Amino acid sequence: MKLKKLEYELTVCKINAVDEIDLTKEIYFIGKTDEELSLVCRTEDAPLHTAAREDGWRGFRIQGVLDFSMIGVLSKISAILAENKIGIFVVSTYNTDYILVKADKLNLAMDLLAAEGYSIV
Repeated sequence: MKLKKLEYELTVCKINAVDEIDLTKEIYFIGKTDEELSLVCRTEDAPLHTAAREDGWRGFRIQGVLDFSMIGVLSKISAILAENKIGIFVVSTYNTDYILVKADKLNLAMDLLAAEGYSIV
């Protein structure tokens, strides 16, 4: 399985309203529930005023389109990282999954996954 390292820093934050998001930006993920409104975006695109914010994330995506019948894709990756005490934050889209780790753990995460047979592109 191929993993593509993202070349930018990301921020995970909680915001108060959708109009705080610049929807013209290339990359962002929005999650809304009855309890919160969350945003994951490039750090330079994060709103100035947030209810909570965590900077310093980097990540990679699983290349290609994942069929919904595929089982265990995330569990294998998360198990490898968990065994090495690397926490993750996952964002899923219709096509694939994005796995975020703290920036200081990215190279280690990539090395560990490569050692387990994942191809890093």
